[in-house]
Formats: sequence, structure tokens, C-alpha cells
Amino acid sequence: MYQVYLRSFADADGDGAGDIAGLRSRLPYLADLGVDAIWINPWYPSPLADGGYDIVDYRDVHPEAGTMADADGFISDAHALGIRVLLDIVPNHTSDQHPWFQQALASGVGSTARDRYLFRPGRGPGGDQPPNNWMSQFGGPAWTRVTEPDGQPGQWYLHLFAAQQPDLAWSCPEVRADFEDTLRFWFDRGVDGFRIDVANSLTKDVDLPDLDALELSHRTGPDREHPHWDRPDVHDIYRGWRKVADSYDPPRVFVAEAWVDTPERMAQYVRPDELHNAFNFEFLSSRWHAKSLRLVIDGNLAAQQAVGAPATWVLSNHDVARHPSRYARPQGEERGHNFDHLIGVPADHERGLQRARAAILLMLALPGSVYLYQGEELGLLEVEDLADEVLTDPTWERSGRTLRGRDGCRVPIPWSGDAPPFGFSPDGSAPPWLPQPAAWADRTVHAQAADPDSTLNLYRRALRQRADHPALGDGTMQWCDTPEDVLMFARSPRFVCAVNFADTPLQLPPDAQITLTSGPLTGDGTLPQDTAVWLQTDR
Repeated sequence: MYQVYLRSFADADGDGAGDIAGLRSRLPYLADLGVDAIWINPWYPSPLADGGYDIVDYRDVHPEAGTMADADGFISDAHALGIRVLLDIVPNHTSDQHPWFQQALASGVGSTARDRYLFRPGRGPGGDQPPNNWMSQFGGPAWTRVTEPDGQPGQWYLHLFAAQQPDLAWSCPEVRADFEDTLRFWFDRGVDGFRIDVANSLTKDVDLPDLDALELSHRTGPDREHPHWDRPDVHDIYRGWRKVADSYDPPRVFVAEAWVDTPERMAQYVRPDELHNAFNFEFLSSRWHAKSLRLVIDGNLAAQQAVGAPATWVLSNHDVARHPSRYARPQGEERGHNFDHLIGVPADHERGLQRARAAILLMLALPGSVYLYQGEELGLLEVEDLADEVLTDPTWERSGRTLRGRDGCRVPIPWSGDAPPFGFSPDGSAPPWLPQPAAWADRTVHAQAADPDSTLNLYRRALRQRADHPALGDGTMQWCDTPEDVLMFARSPRFVCAVNFADTPLQLPPDAQITLTSGPLTGDGTLPQDTAVWLQTDR
């Protein structure tokens, strides 16, 4: 699966933002790369308060992205190339400009229109305090007070994210029915499935209790289910969605974005009557360390196998710092995926890319499904020096301009040329919506396509071998007996993957045939530190 952040993939009309026509024109590139499916971040009408995750109409296309005719043509072209198409769906919240929310504001206290959202009276004298102590994921309180139709301060509404993203009330039957209608709308147009945004957050404790200190800093308290994360009643929603997906021939599929505490909790989302895949964020968050990664791999394989679901593996996406930049820092005990805690930490970007190249061979060799984020096949780094005035992520403002947010991993990708916009937009058009570093001149698709040792060609070769080798894809694996700072495993028939984390070169099996390496071997044919290799062997 290849993730397309549409605004940053390819701009066909010259307005500086990516669009469906641009993506459609690059489908041959994706087919040549070797992807089986594309997941597209929201392309719906939106004020873009949170990069399109604040949706006004779930059954249309944002004018910036194109038209419904563009969407239909893109889906048809992708299918002709054997590429499946998944859209993003955002069920936790709408835009505050959604007709439902505007109706709720206009209708006032006690109206049925407010039953679709989580409106509550405030606490304290005059209701001046939020209904509870919940915090927004983007900083600040998770509640905003509205002005009632009579002009007086009134109720508060819940928004676990930006204030422009009011949370829906999934206890409301109308909400459930409307989203199932949205699924059918896109399935009927040929869409093959959906990635579900914050799939673990839809349902809330009806009492809306305060969070204790542990719950404010972590996902789950010790003695109760969390009031708004990963609640058991969310699974009933997905059982209903699965019935909708299974009513189509072929059945449609769902992928959950569920940030949960353990692999076992994640596996609950992919039980046989629920969703099909769930992102493995534990793998993404792991440091570059042999023992840590092995524990994550073993734990997730066991949890997924217990419910009969395939494991998933992912290194980067539109919400986290790009992994070559994370790997460029010292790999201490802490785990992390966001970038703010890395600002100012010395970085070895050459080593970060070397580790990232090894990581893709490790990931593609594991059993299960693999998710790639656009631009990682080019070895793109996080853009760390965006000027304050170009930042758009709501985290920046809601944190009092202390957390820079996610813009650094969303910079438009470079296609060709030696200066911005690097073929992202037509010549003479508006500049890209986020500025590209001039240093990306040697990271463009055009530059790397001509270099047999480039990261792009490493991805192409690895994806081709993964598709062709009978040992790869779903199935099982067996760890080999190695030093603790080496990961080596075998898959049948005749496949071995080895990754050397040690500063001592690794002696490879003498009878093994090397089919792919993430970097050059040493002069005596041993595997250097932070390098991975695929072997074909009779052992």
C-alpha cells in the first residue's frame, strides 16, 4: 500500500497544491514502483483547518483537488493498471462548517440537531468552565463554548482535535446510518476500501468523566476503560461496517488507524467480523535497535495470528517525522515518532538514510502487509527548517507556537529539475503550498531513476523481488541463531533476511546467494553495520 498525501504529490493545474489530475498523471510511476494499492488522504470539500481532516461533505471532491469526474477517471485508470484505491474516512469529527454543525448552532439548546454532536453545559458559575478536563490532541482544552442564537454564551462542544473539528456523537442512530450510506456511495463508484482516521476514538463514556493524572498522560487508566480512547463499544460500529463491505463482490476492505496501548488491543480491531488491517504503530515508533525491533515483531505477529489477521508494517506517514531523520539521531531508550523532541539533537543524516535503506529490506521481508509513505522511496528527510510563517499544522498555534507539528513530513515531493518546484507543479505556476529544500535536487525521481544505487531503485528492486519470491508476502518466519545485535530470519522456500546493527561486520553464510543489499558490503564480503541483505540459500 502506497500512501498519497494528495496536496503534496503532484500539481496538475498550477495552483501550488496537488490534485487528482496530478496523481492520475503519475499512476505509471506508481505501477512501475510496484505498489498494489493506493491510500489517498482526504480529498473531500474542507476549509483545510487540519489538512483536509475537517470535512464539510463526505460525498464530494474539494474543488482544489478536482471534480467527481476526475475521481471517477482516476479510479478507472488505477484499476486498469491493477492498482486498488482506498480513500480516507474521518468518522470521529466533521468540520465546524458541515451543514449538521451549522444547523446545531442555529437550532439551540435541546434541539435534535445537537444530538449528532457532544454539546454539554459548562461547569462553575454561569457555566464558564469546560464540562470536564479533557485536552485536545493539538493542545489546549478539548471544549469550545458557543454563542447561542439569542447572542448569549451557551453550551460547550467537544473536539478531541482542533476547535474546527467537532466530535460526532456515535450514540446517535442518524450518525451511524449516514456513515454507512457514505461507505456505499464510494463503494458504488468503485473504491476498494477505506483507511479509518483515529478509528479508536469514536465512542465516549456517556458520563464524560474527568481524566485522572495517568489518563491525561497515557491512553489507559489502571482500573477502568479510558473515557474516550479505545472503548469496547467502538467495535460494534465496525461490525456494522464490515457487513456493508462484505455485501459487495469482491468485498471491500478497511484499514484502522488505531493508536492503542498493546498489540493485543490492536488485534481486537481486526477480528474476523471487524476490520481487515490495523497500522502497526509500535513498529513505527521503535528505535533502531535489534532487540527492541525483535520484541515488536514477535509481539505483533503473535497478536495478529491469534485473531487470524495479517500483520502490518509501516515506517512513516503524514502524521509522523520521516524515519530517515528519526534514525539520524542517537537511538536512546525512548521511543517516539514526533519531531519536536528531536529539534536541536545532533543528526547524522547519512547514517539515517543508511538505516532507512536497511529498514525497508527488513520490513518488506516480514510476513504481512506493508505501507509506504510517499517520498520515502526517494529517501526524503524531514524538512526541519520551515519558516514559522509557512507552518499550517494546527498544533503550531494551539501549542502557543511551541510545537511545530507535522508540516515537515508533508512538503511536496520532487519529481525532476534542479530547483523548486522540482516538477511538482507546471513551470511558471504558483509555488508549492509548502516550500521545498533546494538540497532536494539530487533526490528527485528523475535524478534517482538514472542511478542504479539510488534509494528509488532499491525500492523498485525490493518490491519486484517481494512480488516474485514465493517466500515473501503473508506466511511465517523463523529466527536464526545470531548475536543479539543482529536480526536474521528465514522464510520458506530458501529466503533469509539479515540486518546488522553491530559495529562489527557480519560474516554471511558461505553458500548463500546474495539477491539484494541495502548498501555495499565490505571488501571481504561481510555485512557492515546498519546494512541489510536478502539471501537465497538451501540452508
